[in-house]
Amino acid sequence: MKKSRLTKKQKEAASILWFSDISHSDGYLVGGKNASLGEMYSVLQKKGVAIPNGFAVSASVYKEILKKGGLDVFIKKELKHLDTQDIARLQAVGKKIRGRILAQELPENAAIAICESYDLLKKKATNKHAFSVAVRSSATAEDLPEASFAGQQETYVRISGKKSLLLAVKKCMASLFTDRAISYREGRGYDHLSVALSVCVQEMVRSDKGSSGVLFTMDTESGFRGVTLV
Repeated sequence: MKKSRLTKKQKEAASILWFSDISHSDGYLVGGKNASLGEMYSVLQKKGVAIPNGFAVSASVYKEILKKGGLDVFIKKELKHLDTQDIARLQAVGKKIRGRILAQELPENAAIAICESYDLLKKKATNKHAFSVAVRSSATAEDLPEASFAGQQETYVRISGKKSLLLAVKKCMASLFTDRAISYREGRGYDHLSVALSVCVQEMVRSDKGSSGVLFTMDTESGFRGVTLV
C-alpha cells in the first residue's frame, strides 16, 4: 500500500482527504465506501486498474454540523420512542430532520476546502470540457459483519459547479435520515447518532469508455471461496 503523506493526527484534523491519502483503516473518518476507494486508488493504480480520482469530505464535518444549534439534541428527541411501523409518522420525522440538516450551513473552512479541492480535481481531470462529479454517501457503518448499511443513503451524479456541489454534499448528509435508513437502524438497535456520514466526491467517467459492476471473490449464497462472481 502506498504510504499516506499525512499522519493519523493530520487526517483526523482534516476536512478533506484525497483518495491518495486514504486506506482501509480510515473507515472511522471517511466511511466504508471512501476507505475502500482510497485503498484501491493507492494499490491498484500501479497495477493498471483505472480508478477515477476524488476526495472525501470527512465525517468530522457532518459531526460539526450536528453540533450546531443543538441539531444532535433535536434529532435524538425526534427519534425517541419512534414507532417505525407508523409509516406516516416515520415519513414526517424523517422529512423534518432532513430539512433541518439542509437548512444548516456547512462550516466555512469545510466549504472552502471542498471548493478548492473541486477546482484541483477539475484541473487534474481527464475530461476538463465536460467535467462533472458523482457525490456519494459513505457512512461510517457500512458492510459490517452483522449488518449492511450500503445503499440506504443517496448518491448524486453529473454534479457541476461549486454551488451545486455544496448542496449535493448536504443532501448526502441529510440522507442519513431517509425513512429506510431510520427504520433499518431502529430495527437493529443502532444508535442513530453513533453513525456518521462522510461524502465522496469523485470524477465522473464516460460510460462509453469503460464499464462498472460488482465482483465477489466468493459465492454469495453458500460462502464457497472457489469461485469468482461478476
